[in-house]
Amino acid sequence: MGIDVTVERVISLPCEQVAAYAMDWRHDAEWTQGIRTAELTRDADAGGFGVGAEVTRTAYFLGKRIDYVLRVAAYEPPRLLDMVSVAGPMPMHVTYTFAPLPDGGTLARIRVRGDASGLYRPAGPMMRRKVHSSLVKDLQDLQRQVSRRTGG
Repeated sequence: MGIDVTVERVISLPCEQVAAYAMDWRHDAEWTQGIRTAELTRDADAGGFGVGAEVTRTAYFLGKRIDYVLRVAAYEPPRLLDMVSVAGPMPMHVTYTFAPLPDGGTLARIRVRGDASGLYRPAGPMMRRKVHSSLVKDLQDLQRQVSRRTGG
């Protein structure tokens, strides 16, 4: 049983500002639900953050500590950050997309796909609901954090 959840929100701030903040792993714990720490544990092939980089996150989900590593599969600022898990309790694919709007705002979208088979199968429907509500809150917090930083 797979999980495939997409949430989007219009943020009334410029796309470049929203994407720059959201795509910076150093901000993960400030706006991503459950994340306590995030650390760049492998540089991109070209150095720094980009395709091939790995970020290790420590999170709490449904009351349990989860340590997982996301590898950057695609990085096209300010439009796209696509990451796949390479270590963790279940396979996961996280995609952030940002599109500029004609009024100067941003359409921010997060898609999370995962494999809720095996031990996670019984919790699949509950996990989908929890992931959805967490992503809605993530985008609210993203807007609040970027607004606070830019005075917007």
